[in-house]
Amino acid sequence: MSTDDTQLAIYDARIELADFLIEVFHDTPSVAFVERLGSGEVVTPTDPVNDPLDRGFERIRTFVDGIEGRDPETVREELAAEYSRMFVGPRPPVLLHETYYRDDTDFIGEGLAQVEASYSAAGWTPPEEYGEENDFLAVELAFLRHLIGRQREGAEETFGYERVFLDEHLLTWGDDAAADVEAEADSDLYLAAADVLLGFCEFEDELVAQLV
Repeated sequence: MSTDDTQLAIYDARIELADFLIEVFHDTPSVAFVERLGSGEVVTPTDPVNDPLDRGFERIRTFVDGIEGRDPETVREELAAEYSRMFVGPRPPVLLHETYYRDDTDFIGEGLAQVEASYSAAGWTPPEEYGEENDFLAVELAFLRHLIGRQREGAEETFGYERVFLDEHLLTWGDDAAADVEAEADSDLYLAAADVLLGFCEFEDELVAQLV
């Protein structure tokens, strides 16, 4: 594989990780997502990447093995019930919003404008499909996915936007959110997502540090 092909493969892997996390965290899972997992379309690397990603990939494989031969709609209902218990409530134990975890602003308070300013600086408008405030985890991950996609196209300035966003936003609370998901989750899928979130943030932090 040429150097260019290797670089493109890394971009594609980063985008796939972001897509997986967005799919898991933005709403209750769809039957199509469950079917895609069960079909083997989601391929996890066996070579080491970093500790949390390696754990997450192993848990994904365990989850996929566990749903083999099961009705996808039944699996979806079980995952939807767990998602609702953890993230929707009433009185959900995990609130996946940056301003919930930050000490310098109220929940859905003025810190929300700071998150939105990072989006605006990079010329990105959050899609309406997430149905949550713009400091919601899935929205922040969608922003990173947007930046990675632009990097893949050669927009080098987006590495600087990512560096600032990681330092000022996602890295300030992602670890704590992942720990809360880990503490509350029962399904291997959500346990895997907690690990993948940690590992994805670690990977992006280290990669961007080399380029900015």
